[in-house]
Amino acid sequence: MANAAAPSSPRTAPEPTTRAAAPADDDHDPDDEDTTETPLPVIPPEDGTAAPSGVAPTPAHAPDETAPTTPVPAAAAPAPALGDTMAARARSLLVPVADAEPRPAAPPSVAPVLPGRPVADRPQVRAPGPVQGEQYGVACPWCATPNNPDRHFCVRCAMPMTLEDRSSIRLPWWRRLFNRNGETHWAGDRPRLRRTFDRILGWLVAAVVLTLLIIAGVNTPAAIQATRDHFAKRAPVAPDSFAASRSYPGHKPDLAFDKINNSWWGPGVSESGEGEWIEARFDEPTRLLDLIITSGTSVRPDQLTQSALPHRIKATITLKDGKTITRQITLDQSAGPQPRAFRVGEVTKVRFTIESSYMASASKQVALAEIEFIGPSSANAT
Repeated sequence: MANAAAPSSPRTAPEPTTRAAAPADDDHDPDDEDTTETPLPVIPPEDGTAAPSGVAPTPAHAPDETAPTTPVPAAAAPAPALGDTMAARARSLLVPVADAEPRPAAPPSVAPVLPGRPVADRPQVRAPGPVQGEQYGVACPWCATPNNPDRHFCVRCAMPMTLEDRSSIRLPWWRRLFNRNGETHWAGDRPRLRRTFDRILGWLVAAVVLTLLIIAGVNTPAAIQATRDHFAKRAPVAPDSFAASRSYPGHKPDLAFDKINNSWWGPGVSESGEGEWIEARFDEPTRLLDLIITSGTSVRPDQLTQSALPHRIKATITLKDGKTITRQITLDQSAGPQPRAFRVGEVTKVRFTIESSYMASASKQVALAEIEFIGPSSANAT
C-alpha cells in the first residue's frame, strides 16, 4: 500500500493548443499558410484580452488538487474566418499617406479694377434685323420694298409712299430763288443742305479771294521791281541841269549838287523861305532809289546856327509820261547828311519845295548844302 499511502502528485493539464486545425478545404491557398516568411496575424481572443505571442493562455479557473487526476481535454479554439484573416493582412499592408496640401485659391474670373475707373464694355455686334413689313406690307412705288401700311415714307429709300404729282404746287419764293431748275434728287444723291447764310458767306469769301488775286496780279510787277531794288548795287546819280525859284548872289542851285558839302544854295529870302524851291532835271528817265540831304551851310556843327535849316520839304516828281508824284520829306535839326528812301522809276524832274524851317529869323535865310541822288549801279546788268 505504499503506493496508496504515497501522496499523489498532481498532474499538470496539457497546454491548450494555440491554433486549431484549419478545416479541410479544396480551395487551399498556399499564401494562407503560417510560414516564417509570411506569418499569420495573431487573432485576439473573444473576450477582448490579447495574449502574448508564444504563451498559452491561463485557464480561467485553477485546477483543484482534489479534482480527479483524469485530464480534461481543453476546448478547441474556434477557427478564424478566412475573410477576417485577409482583412487583417490587408490592414497590415497599408502605407500611411500624408494629408494633401491645401490648394491655392483659384484666381477670380474677372480682374479687379481701380475704383472710379470702370472698364468700358466691349461693343456688341448685332446682326441686321429684318426690314419692317418684310413679308406682309405695302410695296414702295419707288424701290418696291415692303412697308407697314401706316408708313408715309419708305423704310429703305425714304421716298413718299404715294405717287402724287407735285409739279403744279407753287414753291415759296426763297425755294424758287435757290432751286431754279426744280430738280428733286434721289435719296443718297441729294446735295448737302446749305442755308442762305452759308451761301452769302461763300459769295463774300469768293469775292475777297478774287479781289486779292486781282490786286496781286496788278502789283506783281511792282513787287518784282521792289525786290530787285532791295538787292541791287547802288551808285550816285548826277542830274543834267538845275533850276531854282530864286538864288542868293554867289549861291546858285548847281552848288547844291556839286558833291561839295561846304558850298550851299540859298533863296536870298529871310525867315523860313516857305514856297521857295530848287529843281534837278534829267535828260533821260532815271530810276532813283535813295536820297541824301545835308542841311545848313556846312557839315560842321559849330556852323549849324549860321542859317535856317529846312524842316519839311515837299518833293514833286515828274515821270517820263508826264505823271506827277508827291513825296513828303521831314528832316532833322542836325548837321551832316540825312539819308531817306526815295524809290521811284522813270524820273525826268524832281522839285524840292520848302514848307517850314528850323531857327527861322529875319536875319537868317534857309540853306541847303547838298542834295545827292542814289540809283542802281550799272553793274547790276551784268
